[in-house]
Amino acid sequence: MRMIFLPALCLFAQIITPSLARAGDAAQLGILGFSRDGGIFAFEEYGVQDGSGFPYANRYYIDTSNDSFLKGTPIRVRLDDENAKPETARLQARQKGEAIVSQAELSANRGITAGFNPVTELSADPHRIAVNPRPIFPPIDPQLEFRLEEIAMNSTGCESQGETNGFRLLRIEAQNGGATKTLHEDKSIPKSRNCPNGYSIGAVQTFSADNLRGYAVLIAVRQYGFEGPDYRWIAVTGRL
Repeated sequence: MRMIFLPALCLFAQIITPSLARAGDAAQLGILGFSRDGGIFAFEEYGVQDGSGFPYANRYYIDTSNDSFLKGTPIRVRLDDENAKPETARLQARQKGEAIVSQAELSANRGITAGFNPVTELSADPHRIAVNPRPIFPPIDPQLEFRLEEIAMNSTGCESQGETNGFRLLRIEAQNGGATKTLHEDKSIPKSRNCPNGYSIGAVQTFSADNLRGYAVLIAVRQYGFEGPDYRWIAVTGRL
């Protein structure tokens, strides 16, 4: 039994080791919340870079009235020490973010995660999501539906990485007979996306007080990484 087991174990290690070696970097998503009036949406992504092994944490603060970053953001922290921990990078990013919106205010107005599809989800449609905006039954709000379309585009500096894509995000307005509204459409690919080759809808976060006020659609960006596909996060926001 011992002579049979050990070669089998070695063979198993040989099979799984290359897969692990080629693992990319899928950033963890943290939905932080909204400002008390719903005018700002914030989220974070964090993890360990493939290749370098350096931990990082990025925070994004978005004006929901025009879907643009607040001045001085995004906040990006990378610790050039492979022995450092992502939590240290997260803490530094959080401390810098306190000058923009306090963590306490965001936590008190986190909103509702009405839909969530992690990058590991295999059964969900990565390009469509439809949700009841609030956990009220029977629903009193029109459903929110979003569809994502990938757009083949050229990106300077990505020529050796194969196909690169931008995206278009649509909102299907159920209360208007299924009319389609374009929320975002890339005209070019920002350098911050680092040669993206695909996108998927990851989450929908809604915000309400006495009535619905806003939403954020979190989109996972699949990029060409050093050891395998990398995933990063962006958001498209809007008012209701």
